[in-house]
Amino acid sequence: MGLFGKRADAPTQEAVLAALATVQEPELGGNLVARKMIKELTIDGGRVVVLVDLTTPACPFKDQLANDVRAALAQVPGVSEIEVDFTATVRSYNGIPDKARVPGVSHILAVASGKGGVGKSTVAVNLAVALAQEGARVGLLDADIYGPSAPLMTGARGKPGITENQKIAPLEAHGIKIISVGYFVDDSQPLVWRGPMISSMLRQFLFEVDWGQLDYLVVDLPPGTGDIQLTLAQAIPLSGSVVVTTPQDVALADAIKGVEMFRKLNVPILGIVENMSYFIAPDTGKRYDIFGHGGAQTASTKLGVPFLGEIPLGMSIREGGDTGQPAVTQSAKDAYADAFREVARTLAGRISIETMVAA
Repeated sequence: MGLFGKRADAPTQEAVLAALATVQEPELGGNLVARKMIKELTIDGGRVVVLVDLTTPACPFKDQLANDVRAALAQVPGVSEIEVDFTATVRSYNGIPDKARVPGVSHILAVASGKGGVGKSTVAVNLAVALAQEGARVGLLDADIYGPSAPLMTGARGKPGITENQKIAPLEAHGIKIISVGYFVDDSQPLVWRGPMISSMLRQFLFEVDWGQLDYLVVDLPPGTGDIQLTLAQAIPLSGSVVVTTPQDVALADAIKGVEMFRKLNVPILGIVENMSYFIAPDTGKRYDIFGHGGAQTASTKLGVPFLGEIPLGMSIREGGDTGQPAVTQSAKDAYADAFREVARTLAGRISIETMVAA
């Protein structure tokens, strides 16, 4: 006897598809059949196997979709067993037609902050690794020229090589490809570069690195609203930007400036992340809102942009950044790996929505 009891007749493909047409995509809207998200459908007696093609492997509603599909198919006469599997096809963001595309890269995401010290690089690294953990192909471009941190935070050390097609070979760690100016200069030497030199290096990192096929290229921008942000937004079709802030007013004021800068450059705002949102004392379990709390969500509502989530302040996050073990690779409670993953999934969903709107 199967899952729903023995049924006399096997279900028809028409009946199964009709049931699947009642299942709505919770974020993009429309049903799975109309959106052509049913990649494969196999009916073997009373056993139905459905392969759903998502818009991102980091879909935040994967479990909900699986449950909805099972519930719909359970109502089809003759169905005795259901298997729901997933694949993902990340569709490219075309953006503005006159901007050069980075070959093989579907989406370029700018992670920015209005001021330094808010943990922007920590968020960028962990979002990149979290997306890779979900099955996406991910690269990290450390564009923080004056304070490159990717080599330390990812633990990827060494010198990039040259590929057969005379391109720079990025380093790899934690399932992502990485490039940084930190690989080309001595750690103790400051970079004293003017804007044109910075812009030239950024273009080199975009177009002369062998990124291969990537679903997402995460670009860790320097803080502020300067030449690198302008170069990136003007040169390539950004899928969008993520603005990182802490809850206090002085940081939020600068974050709002960052949002407005991207708006003026016609770059979609994927959302705001509140980092260092609160602290849980490991010895007492008491919560402290060291920098206040909820400011980023209030700002996102005021600005009319998505709120992607909050990341608590934890010692393991800091320790992981210093030792090349990003928080999402750790099991320590105060690494808050699940918080980073939730933000990454929400971000991936927002990218899918922006892609659909721009199509």
